[in-house]
Amino acid sequence: MSRSLYIPKDYKSVLTLRETQHAIKYIKDVFQQALSFALTLDRVSAPLIVRKGSGINDDLNGVERKVDFDIKEIASEAEVVQSLAKWKRMALYRYGYNAGEGIYTDMNAIRRDDDTDNTHSIFVDQWDWEKVITPEQRNIHFLKDTVKSVVKAIAYTKRKVSLRYPQIAGKICDEPYFITTQELEDMYPDKTGHERERLITKEHKTVFLMGIGGKLSSGEKHDGRAPDYDDWSLNGDILFWDEVLDDSLEISSMGIRVDAESLKKQLAECGAEDRMQYKYHQMIADGTLPLTIGGGIGQSRLCMLLLEKAHIGEVQSSIWSEDMIEKCAENGITLL
Repeated sequence: MSRSLYIPKDYKSVLTLRETQHAIKYIKDVFQQALSFALTLDRVSAPLIVRKGSGINDDLNGVERKVDFDIKEIASEAEVVQSLAKWKRMALYRYGYNAGEGIYTDMNAIRRDDDTDNTHSIFVDQWDWEKVITPEQRNIHFLKDTVKSVVKAIAYTKRKVSLRYPQIAGKICDEPYFITTQELEDMYPDKTGHERERLITKEHKTVFLMGIGGKLSSGEKHDGRAPDYDDWSLNGDILFWDEVLDDSLEISSMGIRVDAESLKKQLAECGAEDRMQYKYHQMIADGTLPLTIGGGIGQSRLCMLLLEKAHIGEVQSSIWSEDMIEKCAENGITLL
């Protein structure tokens, strides 16, 4: 099922198809180097598939179906990853990383139950990153400092893109505005979660919305988050105002990860205590896994934003409904 498709008035891509392909590679080259430098990250290889039932795959909101299949030579089934939120923390432990050091990787995933629209595809490509921290760094101040570093890497990449393609004139605000989901609900109690995000991002241009996953005072959640990777009190989304779409655009979901206490609390809140059977969860509970901070940064969404595109299909190849393909073609939006 598709979400509603938004067609910007008189839209025309600033770049040709060939220029777009060159620009996508340029953005990816520039940004991953900037991110690596800003956060002290090494690039590592990452899996496309994991064993079914291992507890390593991301459960997202807990209802999305994973893509799975059997393997001829192994008496078990495999799953295509939905993200690498849990795998990265295990990798930091296995590879022997210390506090202040981290990793990033190219993550490709399939989310078969995502509704598609201008910014959503069933194919997900991200820079997934994770970094070891100390117990003293599990606080909101460290989280905010890390967010600022990520935003500055994005703003730097935008400046580099504009130098190479002067016809792309938009700018990125490199000073994020910090606000919690509860503060935002208090400001706009009669609005939906997305409507609130749109209003606050239109005003401040770059926003870090904190505290996603738990219930607000209204009894509702701003948005869903799996209970076993982010600490819901120390996480958030980086949002940018997208002039082409006239809307907020989430570029990154990130946060300080659960420790033993927050894992137990959040699993209980979701009625998911059965996940403690998995090795990953047990290694958090007994303190074997390091404390970490991490997140995912959408590669195609970042390219959309920096290249001023109207549809994610202009910067990635995926599968779309026939009606979406036809409507985009009628309005000058060329899907790859």
